[in-house]
Amino acid sequence: QVQLAESGGGLVQPGGSLRLTCASSRSLGGINVMAWYRQAPGKQREWVAEIALSGTKNYSDSVKGRFTISRDGAQDKVFLQMNSLKPEDTAVYYCCAIVWATDYWGQGTQVTVSS
Repeated sequence: QVQLAESGGGLVQPGGSLRLTCASSRSLGGINVMAWYRQAPGKQREWVAEIALSGTKNYSDSVKGRFTISRDGAQDKVFLQMNSLKPEDTAVYYCCAIVWATDYWGQGTQVTVSS
């Protein structure tokens, strides 16, 4: 079992920045992939970024160059630094841990980009 807790969401103006944090109850060393997803109202959940146990990072085209995923193994936390935010980034952001064939999800944190 892996329990995840996201934090750091909020209201930000277009062009602003936010840093999301995902705290894991399990050591990141025992998790194959940590990922961020988001779900906007009326839309399907979409993959945003991921970081593998090897350290390899991948991003969706919609956030590449603006968002950065990172991790702190000592704290068992994963971060999503979001810069140059746009109104279309508004969504609930979810942290996901993939351990072999099993996914674990957090409760999500709301990000609203609006002037």
